[in-house]
Amino acid sequence: MDIRQDDPKAPHVADLLAHHLEELRSVMGEHAQALDASGLSAASVTFWTAWHNDMLAGFGALKQLDATHGEVKSMRAAPTARRTGAGRTILNHIIAEGRKRGYARLSLETGTAPLHAPAVSLYRSAGFVSCGPFADYQASPHNQFLTLDLLR
Repeated sequence: MDIRQDDPKAPHVADLLAHHLEELRSVMGEHAQALDASGLSAASVTFWTAWHNDMLAGFGALKQLDATHGEVKSMRAAPTARRTGAGRTILNHIIAEGRKRGYARLSLETGTAPLHAPAVSLYRSAGFVSCGPFADYQASPHNQFLTLDLLR
């Protein structure tokens, strides 16, 4: 699996990003917190794609919240790449980048619907634990928060 820093507005990302946003909004409605291509293009966000040969296998992003805290954003494996390790490869890359940047922790917000169970399982297997809301998030029955201590 090849991880590349990429442009979330690139044509090769458009269909998978649209699928990601559509699926989340269909389950979470107004509670979906996922960023679109413009949000993923912000100066505080670094966006990567994962490739298996010439196939887009997924994407993920890291948003800098402050000098010691990053947020995992918009993790998504392509439907054709599920259960191939694409998600784990992207997450491992984001964790390594957080450490490289000197962050003390990474946090994320995700949903509570059954659709989110595989992602939550992945995050927990990487050491993420439940936490309270961070940044500007508000708790609701539709979301949950996880964090990873990078200083351990």
